[in-house]
Amino acid sequence: MVHTEMASGRLRDRVAVVTGAASGIGRATAVRFAAEGARVAALDIDGEGGRALASELGPSARYYDCDVVDQSAVEAAFDSVSHDLGPVDILFNNAAIAHVGTVEQTTEEDLDRIYNVNVKGVYNCLRSAVRAMMGRGGAIVNMASTVSTIGIPDRFAYSMSKGAVHSMTLSVACDYLDENIRCNAISPGRIHTPFVDGFIAKNYPGREEEMFEKLSKTQPIGRMGTPEEIAELAVYLCSDTAGFVTGSNFAIDGGTITLRP
Repeated sequence: MVHTEMASGRLRDRVAVVTGAASGIGRATAVRFAAEGARVAALDIDGEGGRALASELGPSARYYDCDVVDQSAVEAAFDSVSHDLGPVDILFNNAAIAHVGTVEQTTEEDLDRIYNVNVKGVYNCLRSAVRAMMGRGGAIVNMASTVSTIGIPDRFAYSMSKGAVHSMTLSVACDYLDENIRCNAISPGRIHTPFVDGFIAKNYPGREEEMFEKLSKTQPIGRMGTPEEIAELAVYLCSDTAGFVTGSNFAIDGGTITLRP
């Protein structure tokens, strides 16, 4: 169980929805939110990982099986969260999938799959969160990426989706200023998550250590980031300390955008 005595309580008594919460950045963020006093709704399609997380976080957290692609499922999940934990104050809009390939290598099925999760899924959660926050205010953090503002090789579909996330962030921030709903984005560089390990093992069998080192050094700072580093920024953006911050896209990328050759 997470211990909260070491945290500052910046999110005390807030209800936070975290999508893609069962692993990686989502899991680390759910853990930090709980440590800061939030009641956490962990949304994912990985029931085993989601239930394990909720059990670790204790009675102030619950797991909800939810495919963000399905709008009715998202709406039902938000309704359940409101009933079980209270009105939603925070959305960490994190669920996403990846794709490697140029435009020529991206099939129509690939594009639809990426769009459905990374764009439509983000939209579905934004829609439900905004409705839940109307008249009360709240904080939304969307997970964008460095590729929402720069080009890297072989990420056509993924870059498209994260560019859309950035644009949706600006739109929601602008449209709901008067409702005191703040909306920001985080754009990570390469973060060491289970996905990265799986990607390397699948595509470079026998060369895992070599490729991990190579990918780490693509960040000017010389290493990958950690999910916990992203979670710390998410806590700030969702807390009252960031009350003057909305419509911003925060790069946390080891200098990738500004310092790479």
